Amino acid sequence: MRQFLRFAAVGLSGTAVQYACVAVAMAMSGKSATVAASAIGYILGSVVNYVLNYFLTFGSGKSHVEAASKYFAVLAIGWCLNLGLMSVFVHRWDWHPWLSQLLTTGIGLCWNFIGSKLWVFREAAPKPE
Repeated sequence: MRQFLRFAAVGLSGTAVQYACVAVAMAMSGKSATVAASAIGYILGSVVNYVLNYFLTFGSGKSHVEAASKYFAVLAIGWCLNLGLMSVFVHRWDWHPWLSQLLTTGIGLCWNFIGSKLWVFREAAPKPE
């Protein structure tokens, strides 16, 4: 649970970047650009989150080549979830963009933590001697 809370706290930095992109898009062009802004913000925030999760949340000893490639594979799926859900919620169901973004963020948080914990930063089991 403590690790999840650290992961969520780190995620606030990436979420702040994503939400700032959504806020700018809404101010400049209203609801129409929020899905694209959310997708762009997700990518920008993921870079910040990778570095913080690597060192602070998981204290990984893996090479950045291995960890980053796995991390961004998990986040690519999360990005597709974000884009797909935001498109459905905002354009198809006509939900308010902020409600849509909050719900999508919660779903993405769960997906990203599970993928990071069970695959990206999981340390290999010690080999028997």
